[in-house]
Amino acid sequence: MPKWEVLSIAFDALRAHKMRSFLTVLGIIIGVGSVIAVVSVIQGLNDYVTAQVMEFGSTSFSVSKFSQGFSSLDDFWRESKRRNLTLEDLAAIEADCTHCDLAAGVYNEFKSAKRGNKTAENVDLRGVTVNAPYIGSVMELSEGRHFAPIDIEHARDEIIIGVDVAERLFPGGEDPLGREIALDGRTFTVIGIAERKGSFLGSPQDNFVRIPITVYRKMYSTQNRSLNIQVQARTPQEMALAMEETRVILRSRLHRGYNDDDGFSMATAETFLDLWRQTTAAIFTVTVIVAGISLLVAGVVVMNIMLVSVTERRREIGIRKAMGAKRADIMRQFLVESVILTGCGGAAGIAGGILLAFVVSWTSPLPAAIKLWAIVVALVVASAIGIFSGIYPAWLAAKLDPVVALQSE
Repeated sequence: MPKWEVLSIAFDALRAHKMRSFLTVLGIIIGVGSVIAVVSVIQGLNDYVTAQVMEFGSTSFSVSKFSQGFSSLDDFWRESKRRNLTLEDLAAIEADCTHCDLAAGVYNEFKSAKRGNKTAENVDLRGVTVNAPYIGSVMELSEGRHFAPIDIEHARDEIIIGVDVAERLFPGGEDPLGREIALDGRTFTVIGIAERKGSFLGSPQDNFVRIPITVYRKMYSTQNRSLNIQVQARTPQEMALAMEETRVILRSRLHRGYNDDDGFSMATAETFLDLWRQTTAAIFTVTVIVAGISLLVAGVVVMNIMLVSVTERRREIGIRKAMGAKRADIMRQFLVESVILTGCGGAAGIAGGILLAFVVSWTSPLPAAIKLWAIVVALVVASAIGIFSGIYPAWLAAKLDPVVALQSE
């Protein structure tokens, strides 16, 4: 039988029962669509997060009291008993780390900034040392200047603000430079405005202020706060050596024994990416399992419908066999119908998944990236379901005796 005729008969049979055909592959549409949508959103997030995190730099790392992620509550309680990192620890790194180019310290908490009757809520207040803007993702200024060493040493009441804070406290295009704003009753003079960075996964990155760390220590007790230390190696090749030197310096200062853990945590851009990949991998795995169950159920449904189709078309099968159709022709006919059915369901699922991914991207801060491999895999899986679900019904149709089939009606 010519291939075009096989396809023509298959399409005619499916068109004869449009609603049944649609309901048959609904599970495939849902399963494939959900996988495509989730893969697209996760891949978009991975690309976006990778680009953002890698701005931290290939020569920068941070040292903090706590790890970037906890595997259990016990880990959190264990790390909470660690000694807080201090400015003295930072000074030791600056003095003794030969492979380190720059080091900086940051304290931070959330406060409200005020100017007259205007207030900026939940502002990320950062008390910083002089090198903080130059490590990792460099903070560029659109106006003004960074802190100078003398600003830190003399604890001057000066402040650098993010764009969001500037727009809320100085609306209408008013120039903030040289103007005053208040933090917890203390008045600061604006000396710099940071360039806009936008948001990261819906979280604003421009809602912050920076003050000299010496001023921060005067305003707030740091006795129970741990300093976040940022370090930049001289070159990417010296990154590992700089991290090891920093580790040795801090372990010595913390009096850690040979069998003790470090007593602090170190993180690079890759650390954040690994943590992110673990999170998205768990989401992806759950989605694939749910979609797999949906596709399995859809395969069973396709098989049952094809068995019903064989029963309904016994007379047609008998006539075709009586006219010389071979068993292979009959089997191929029903297999083609099954593959077309699931293939169309897969294509509809792919289209629906892509549309859903873009809708999520348009209506939320989550980006989407359509990957060709995901589309190919979805089509292959859908077609494979059609083949495996259609083999048994096709085999039953092919083995029918034409005499028995013609006597069925």
